[in-house]
Amino acid sequence: MEKIVGLKELREHTAKYVRDVGQGASYVVVRRSRPLFRITPLQEEWEEVVDFTKIRKGGMNIKDVLSRL
Repeated sequence: MEKIVGLKELREHTAKYVRDVGQGASYVVVRRSRPLFRITPLQEEWEEVVDFTKIRKGGMNIKDVLSRL
């Protein structure tokens, strides 16, 4: 079931809503009682293409990556 959250509330407590959505919650975000958008968890799995933290601790600089392409 989708819950309703105000845009100001979402901005002020973003971390809480990110955590909730990560656990399966869905929200309709409203401003002045009008729906703006919906936040829902992704339904599909993402394929990992490259994890640059496995190449170098802390990742890699984007300029270094692009210069080697």
